[in-house]
Amino acid sequence: MWKVWYCKTHGYYRDEEKRCENCVEIMDEEKAVRLGKLLSGILRHFPERFGVRMSVEGWANLDYIARVLSKRNRWVRKKHIIALVKSDEKGRYEIKRNMIRARYGHSINVDLDYEDNELEKLYYGSNEEEAERILEIGLKPVKQRYVHLSTSVEKAIEVGSLRSDNPVIIEVDAKKAQEDGIRIMKATEHIALAEEIPPKYLRIISESMK
Repeated sequence: MWKVWYCKTHGYYRDEEKRCENCVEIMDEEKAVRLGKLLSGILRHFPERFGVRMSVEGWANLDYIARVLSKRNRWVRKKHIIALVKSDEKGRYEIKRNMIRARYGHSINVDLDYEDNELEKLYYGSNEEEAERILEIGLKPVKQRYVHLSTSVEKAIEVGSLRSDNPVIIEVDAKKAQEDGIRIMKATEHIALAEEIPPKYLRIISESMK
C-alpha cells in the first residue's frame, strides 16, 4: 500500500516507503483514494450537492472545499487536499491563489481557459464499432463537457484498452483543425481538450496494437 509523503527535499510524492528520514507521511492510500473520489465528484460533476460555487472556468475556493470535505471525513484538512493534488502524477487538479479546479473530466458546464495545443497530431483510443461511427459523425463529447484527446499513440492505446482488448487508434490532424478555427486546448502533458472534432480531420492509423 502506497502513502502520500512530503519533505522539503523530495516535495510531495506517492510511494510505499519514504525516501529519506525527513519525509513525513501525510495520508495512506485508502484515505487518498477516498479523498480523491470526493474531490472529483465536487469539481467535475456535482458541486451543487455540496453547496460549492464555481467560476465559469471551473475554479472553487480551496478553504471552502476543505471545510466541506472535513464534514464528510473529520480527518481532512487543507493540507491533505494540497498533498493529493501535488502528488498526483496524472495532474488531475491544479491550485492557484487558494483556488482549485479539475483540469479535465468535467460533466458540468465549464469553459476551461488553457493554452492552445501546439502538437500537429493528436490521438483517440477507440474500439472498432465506435471508430466507424466516429469517422462518420466526428468526435463529440459523451457525458463530458469536452472531447479528451491523447498527445501520443501510447497514451491513446492505454485509453482505448479500457474500451477494447484490441483498440483502434484514430489520428487527429490537430494542426489543420486549429488552422480552420477549431479550438484545441492543452490540459496536461498527456491530454488535450476540444468541444468537437469534425470527421474531415480524422483517420484510423492502427488497429489491434496491443
